[in-house]
Amino acid sequence: MFKPLSLYIGLRYTRAKRRNHFISFISMVSMLGIALGVAVLITVLSVMNGFDQQIKDRIFTMVPHITVTGLAGTLDNWQGTANKIGQVSGITGYAPYVQGQGLLSNEDMSHPVILEGISPQYESHVSVLEKKMTEGSLSDLKENQFDILLGQTLAASLGVGVGDKVNMLIPQVSFTPVGVIPRFKRFTVVGIFHIGTGFGFDESYAYTSLGDAQKLYALGSQVSGLKLETNDLFAAEKIASQLENKIGYDYQVSTWADTYGGFYHAVQMEKNIMFFVLLLLIAIAAFNLISSLVMLVNDKQSDIAILRTFGATPRMVMNIFIIQGTIIGLMGTLLGLISGVLLSLNITRLIDFIQNTFHVQILTSNIYFVNYVPSQLQSGDVIKICLAAIMMSLIATIYPAWRASRVHPVEALRYE
Repeated sequence: MFKPLSLYIGLRYTRAKRRNHFISFISMVSMLGIALGVAVLITVLSVMNGFDQQIKDRIFTMVPHITVTGLAGTLDNWQGTANKIGQVSGITGYAPYVQGQGLLSNEDMSHPVILEGISPQYESHVSVLEKKMTEGSLSDLKENQFDILLGQTLAASLGVGVGDKVNMLIPQVSFTPVGVIPRFKRFTVVGIFHIGTGFGFDESYAYTSLGDAQKLYALGSQVSGLKLETNDLFAAEKIASQLENKIGYDYQVSTWADTYGGFYHAVQMEKNIMFFVLLLLIAIAAFNLISSLVMLVNDKQSDIAILRTFGATPRMVMNIFIIQGTIIGLMGTLLGLISGVLLSLNITRLIDFIQNTFHVQILTSNIYFVNYVPSQLQSGDVIKICLAAIMMSLIATIYPAWRASRVHPVEALRYE
C-alpha cells in the first residue's frame, strides 16, 4: 500500500523502541499527560454541568421567570393585566399569586414561613409544584377551606402530616372591642411537597388557595402580582423589557436574574475558570511533547542528514516530526476521551461507592444542596476539549520540526 515517505518515516519513528528508551519514555509520559488532562477536564466540566442542571431543576422550575406587580406591591384587576401580557411574544403562561410572611405553629413548635396564595388552575402553567407533591395534590387546595401545602422539611419540623391542623400567625393586627390582637388563622394540611434541599423551598414555603390568602392578608380582590413563564429562560430580560413597553411603567417587572442571577452566573463563571485552569494540564503535557521531540531530533540528526543527501526536502523532514508529534497528541487525546467519558458517566456511582465503603460524606446537602456528585456529559464540551488538546499537540511539534529541517547534512555526518 502506498504511503507518503514523511508519513511512513513518522510512523516508523513512533513505533521504534530498540534504543533510546528514555526518549520513548518521555514520549509516553507526554501522551499520558495529554490523556490525563483531557480526562480530568471532561470529568470536571461534566460535574459542573451536573450542578448547573440541578440548579435549573430546583430553582427555575419553581421560581417564576418574570414577576409583574404594582408600584405599591399589589395588583388590581389582574385579569386585565394578564390579557395585556398575553399579547407579548415569548410568554407561555401566567398565574396570579398572593405572597406574605407568617409564623406557623403546632403545639410548642413554630417556624417562620413565606405563605403564597395560588390558584391551582393557573399555577401548573408556571411551576412544577404539582409534580413535586409526595402526599396529596395541588387540586386539594379548596377556596374558603383554609387548606395548606407544606414542604417536607417544614412539615417534619412542625411534626404534622396530611389531615393535621396548624396555626398561622401573620404580622398584621385586627382591631376588636377588647383591643388590638394579632391576626391568625387555623389551616388544615392537605398535601406535602418535596422540591429538594439547598434553596429553602422545603423549609420556608407554604401554599394556600388564592382566595384564602386574600382574606388572610385583607387584600380584597387584589393580588400581590403575576408570575410569568417564558419559552426561553435566558431571554427573560429581553422579554421583560418588551413587557414594560407594552403595559407601561406603572408596574414593577422583575426577572429571575434579580433574585438568583448572581448565584447562577457565579456557577457559570466557575465552570469557565475551571476550564482554562485545567487546560494548563494539557499545556504542560504539550511542553513535555516539545522536549521529547527535540531530544528525538538530536538523536536522529544522522538519519536526517542521510535523508537530505537522498533528496529529502526540509519540508519533508518537518512533516516527519510533525506527524510523529501529532500521532502522540491524537493517541493521548483518544485515550483521555475514552477515560473521561467513562469516568463522567460513572462518577456518581464511584463517589457513592467511596462514601459507603469508607463511611464518609463528601458532599452534604446543607452546603452543596445535593448529597451526591451530579454529572451531565455534554458533547459540545467534549468536542471543545479534544480540539484544544489536538491543537496544542500540533503547535508543540512546530519548533522541533523546524529545528529538524535546519539540520545541515555535512555538519551532522562529520563525526559519524
